[in-house]
Amino acid sequence: MEYNRRSSIITGLLLVLMGSWFLVDRYIPGFDDRWWPLIVIGVGAALLVAALLTGISALAIPACIVGGIGGLLYWQNATDNFESWAYAWTLIPGFVGAGFILSGVLSGDSLQGSVRRGGHLLVISAVLFLIFGSFLGGFWGRPLWPVLLIVLGLGLILWPMVRSMQRQ
Repeated sequence: MEYNRRSSIITGLLLVLMGSWFLVDRYIPGFDDRWWPLIVIGVGAALLVAALLTGISALAIPACIVGGIGGLLYWQNATDNFESWAYAWTLIPGFVGAGFILSGVLSGDSLQGSVRRGGHLLVISAVLFLIFGSFLGGFWGRPLWPVLLIVLGLGLILWPMVRSMQRQ
């Protein structure tokens, strides 16, 4: 990736992160009590910035893992639902898959190969999340049909792309 484009992306990313921080701080009551998981998200963002600055696109993988876990911790802390970790861990392979896709995009590799590698992990993660969440209390008593509709719709959208990539 050329230097001007890289610096533009980094500057834009920093502005988005700063703006998000100020927006959340202003409009979410009690934000000060729940800020600690943002440190974990910040480490993930720092890894992503390092990937952009150094050109080591593989750093996007740990960036997605750490940032994703930070997002999970933030949600659990905000909702006081730490029991959800019993099934939320199944999202980690999806974070790895997202990292593979982002790493491929940053390195200029074939988007097709990156989506194939990362897409499999995203699908596996989503299936495991739905299965474990159903059995371990994540979805009992809560309407699951909207999530199932979203997953089905994404599957219908992505399946033709996956099939065409496999043929090539």
